Amino acid sequence: MSKYGMYEKINKAKWDERAAIHAESQDYKVKDFLTSQTYISNVVEFDRPLLGSITGLNCVHLQCHIGTDTLSLSRLGASSVTGLDFSPASLAEARKLASATTSTGGERVTFVEASVYDSLKVLNPGSFDLVYTGIGALCWIPSVHDWARVVAGLLKPGGRLFIREAHPVLWALDETSENGLVINLPYFERDEPMIFHEDGTYVETGGHKFKATASAEFNHGLGEIIEALLYYKMRISGFVEHQSVPWPAIPAQMVSDHRGEYTLRDQPWRLPHSYTLQAIKE
Repeated sequence: MSKYGMYEKINKAKWDERAAIHAESQDYKVKDFLTSQTYISNVVEFDRPLLGSITGLNCVHLQCHIGTDTLSLSRLGASSVTGLDFSPASLAEARKLASATTSTGGERVTFVEASVYDSLKVLNPGSFDLVYTGIGALCWIPSVHDWARVVAGLLKPGGRLFIREAHPVLWALDETSENGLVINLPYFERDEPMIFHEDGTYVETGGHKFKATASAEFNHGLGEIIEALLYYKMRISGFVEHQSVPWPAIPAQMVSDHRGEYTLRDQPWRLPHSYTLQAIKE
């Protein structure tokens, strides 16, 4: 267990309980993966223009959850994709999905159970062409500096990091506010996590209530993220801010669009909703 094990224990309980329900939810569209040989997740479809061709690449997907984005990367032509997550229940769903799609990319996907911080112990350091981190992942990371060390360690020289993440300004907003955008949570990384309690989840579950309500979450400023990557000799090769995010992060103030993205109902240009960051290991 990593030195952040106390926080990971809290969060693992949360993700373990939600994994099967997420796989059943219409929002993850597992049935679409099973019925269409070319279907890819809305998240990866959004990423696709900036991600570019990944044909023939050896990829690792950190914090892969139930594997829908992992399988999507495989379907885009990656030669192999390793999904890593600390939740055994999530990986059970991911392996089930890969097994059911072995003729459409699932055979090139493997899953490994471990903390992100233990990645260099359980994977092959310096062997990956692409490290992919999907949206809604960095908020579970206590130290972005230690995360950057792992990313750089996994990549071969010339390998690339691709991350689309919710913007730290968005993470700092009060999601319960109905009267404008109110910042009252940390923008910068702090030693201690923000502890939240929620008996629901971010996808439709028919009103299911969960017993594991606690989560330990962290924010990281853009400068902190970029400086951490630069420290480990990663060259920033792309940075784009977006006016949408894949879930209703501020439910009372957001509407969905045709892409499965959510944006502010009123003047969305006021808020950076998410960003895409790319970096190359030198």
